[in-house]
Amino acid sequence: MTLEIIQNALESLVDEMALTVMRTAHSGIVKDAMDYSTAFCDREGRVISQGLTIVLHLGSFPDAVAAVREIYEGDIAEGDVFILNDPYGSGGIHLPDIYVIKPIFAVGALQGFCGVVAHHADVGGIVPGSNSTDSTEIYQEGIRIPVLKLFERGKPNHTLFSIIEKNVRIPGEVLGDLRAQLAATGIGEQAYINLIERYGALAMHRYTDEILDYSERIARQEISALPDGNYEFSDHVDADNIVEGPVLIKVAVGITGDHMTVDFEGTSKQVPAGINSPLPFSKAAVFGAVRLLFRQAIPNAVGFHRPIEVRAPLGTVLNPVSPAPCGARGITGFRAMDAVLGALAQAAPDRVPADGDGGNSLISIGGYDGEGKPFSYVDLFCGARGGMPSGDGPEGVPHPGANIASTPVEIAELEEPVRIEEYEMVQNSGGAGRFRGALAQVRSVRCLADQATLQVRSDKRHHPPYGLHGGRPGTPSTNILRSGGREELLKTLANCPIARGDLFVHTLAGGGGWGDPLDRSPEDVLRDVRDEKVSIDYARREYGVAFDPTGHSVDETVTTRLRSEMRLRARRAKGA
Repeated sequence: MTLEIIQNALESLVDEMALTVMRTAHSGIVKDAMDYSTAFCDREGRVISQGLTIVLHLGSFPDAVAAVREIYEGDIAEGDVFILNDPYGSGGIHLPDIYVIKPIFAVGALQGFCGVVAHHADVGGIVPGSNSTDSTEIYQEGIRIPVLKLFERGKPNHTLFSIIEKNVRIPGEVLGDLRAQLAATGIGEQAYINLIERYGALAMHRYTDEILDYSERIARQEISALPDGNYEFSDHVDADNIVEGPVLIKVAVGITGDHMTVDFEGTSKQVPAGINSPLPFSKAAVFGAVRLLFRQAIPNAVGFHRPIEVRAPLGTVLNPVSPAPCGARGITGFRAMDAVLGALAQAAPDRVPADGDGGNSLISIGGYDGEGKPFSYVDLFCGARGGMPSGDGPEGVPHPGANIASTPVEIAELEEPVRIEEYEMVQNSGGAGRFRGALAQVRSVRCLADQATLQVRSDKRHHPPYGLHGGRPGTPSTNILRSGGREELLKTLANCPIARGDLFVHTLAGGGGWGDPLDRSPEDVLRDVRDEKVSIDYARREYGVAFDPTGHSVDETVTTRLRSEMRLRARRAKGA
């Protein structure tokens, strides 16, 4: 009973930290899109609990805290606060994601660490928003912060604060978000000290150790329930902005008893573009994918990492070496997660959904407004999952790797020189299947600044979301810039000027379908037609469902005949 109470108390601790960040942050990317994560680690830097935020952040905390403990061994004191973002030697995952880590002291000893990582709206570099897809080395991507003390024994490092302030375009928002992170670590620190005062330090050590062991036991049970074997899958990042594209993500998942090996041998070498994924981020993608398969509730602790071995060859896009750029590495992390799920679908076909939008599209419009004030509008367009073994892919629900949201239209227009002119779902865009993929979304943004830079990180145009078990792929994504009466189709990874009055139109990819479309209930197809999610012609062509002349009810006779003919053609094509 006490273990359950402490486990829930620690989960409440990190969730309260997350709420503190959301309520006190300054930038839209943090307070509205919620691109941040929180964690509590024990005295040895092992993650015990993690907030309900972003999966692809959370699996990276062990490396960040390990860097703090290694670099400052013997020099960690009460009142210290550490900061880092550098992916080469400091445990970071890309420069916009800044970690703030606070050690917790009680009864005269180090008891743990509270950490917050947040995506900052700008950290310098060659494009506003610091998410360049065209950077060729990390030195172009912004300020690099190795593991440093932001506070030392309670005293702020004014020199470091000043350096950060002078190297970012919007220091008010960046420093405001940093202070939100600092406030959250203080909340977590006090909450853990309260637990120590109630139960004692030694008891907390025993219980946090048991939480780790308990999460490991559940993970081993879940892996043991999967059939032994080697399951391979390949996926791609379109990467149409470089000659090295597309980027191949190749994975082999090996299951033997209660142990799993995830090997990315054969994946593309690192590329001269900002889509390389540092190893901590790539590992987080693997852990997140595997976690989705578990049927049992499991603590958000790193004990469940123990039976999972991740191998990513050095010098690849999933384990780059300096100075490989990684400002837009999110798209590669998403693809690693999708590839692992594609492999696991072979081991557990009744648990894995079809492919979705490929992870959020990240859009930045930055420059100077009419008063000469710098701005950086950074937004995340997301929410088209694939069909599931138990139902249709949900619309508006982000990729499982990132529990985030698009910035509300009213907030974006209030705070930045942009106008959102269209935000809607796209008919006939979800892949057909027994369970349909979610519909794509289109969002149109008009620039209201005289001159700015548009940076787009998107994917799934040349390799649209895959269907599973006979389901059809979703529709591809598109990026269109309308300027001066002309319309230009931009690449999936694009960087270009944008002027006052120009309209950027982004369409997400639609989710893939799950299962044979001819097995979909005609009543479900009718509901989709009534909801205008699919057209009458599309329903007939993809699902073999016909309607009466009014379009208000299913013509069962014609539907039976159509489906019989379509199944016969499919068998003949397969035989040929």
